[in-house]
Amino acid sequence: MRSKRGWCAKLLLKKTPPAVVALLLQLLAFALAWSSLRLSGLLLAPLGFALLCGLLAAILSYFAHLQRWWLVIQSVFAPALVLMLTLNIPPGVFLAAFLIMLTVYWSTYRTQVPLYLSSHKVWSALEGLLPSASGGRDGEEGASFRFIDLGSGLGGVLTHLARIRQDGHYAGVESAPLPLLWSWLRTRGFRNCTVRWGSLWNCDLAQYDVVFAYLSPVPMEQLWRKARDEMRPGSVFISSTFAIPDHEPDERVTVDDLHQSTLLVWRM
Repeated sequence: MRSKRGWCAKLLLKKTPPAVVALLLQLLAFALAWSSLRLSGLLLAPLGFALLCGLLAAILSYFAHLQRWWLVIQSVFAPALVLMLTLNIPPGVFLAAFLIMLTVYWSTYRTQVPLYLSSHKVWSALEGLLPSASGGRDGEEGASFRFIDLGSGLGGVLTHLARIRQDGHYAGVESAPLPLLWSWLRTRGFRNCTVRWGSLWNCDLAQYDVVFAYLSPVPMEQLWRKARDEMRPGSVFISSTFAIPDHEPDERVTVDDLHQSTLLVWRM
């Protein structure tokens, strides 16, 4: 019975977004710290109590198998909250900061795909992975191939390639409002470049010759299944940095940038 309960708990943690798990663990850490102090009769200053909560939250997060960066966030969250309250900052500042973060990261808590910005050197490396120029495609004037950036962020990849290879058509999909607005303004001057709001899971990848993604490790296995089911023979799937479990790429392109990025290429 215990093993069955443990399996159910692990399954629940796996299906629950990490941000929700982190919040629940913070609440549990607060309850444990509060009850421990009540039972022991000890008194702590607010900052000391917050440090205890942070330590317990980090320990709980470790046993819940959250990523390493969550341990840091969990340990400093409560102390940072106490310190911020001592500064008497107007509530409107926190509301503004929350709204800005919301428009940037939007559904990151659910998708586990934060905003990653690729480097100029990655953009240049992508040039060599585009199809060679050859007549129009599907009746599109001047377009010899179609490229899509899944999670196009601020539109840097799209505008760079649209400027260098004007014989292609470049599309981007983005779910976060502020990056979408930025990239929409950025691409307005390009006839061969479009961006739209939406989920990458609703894109029909059969329309594209090159599919590019710079996401996170979490969705890669599911994205590979989608690419394998929808992409046409001869098309190219490219992932920046993040691999697909148990599927070796046909080509690796190492980029000499700050993050030592690698473009992983699968030819469908």
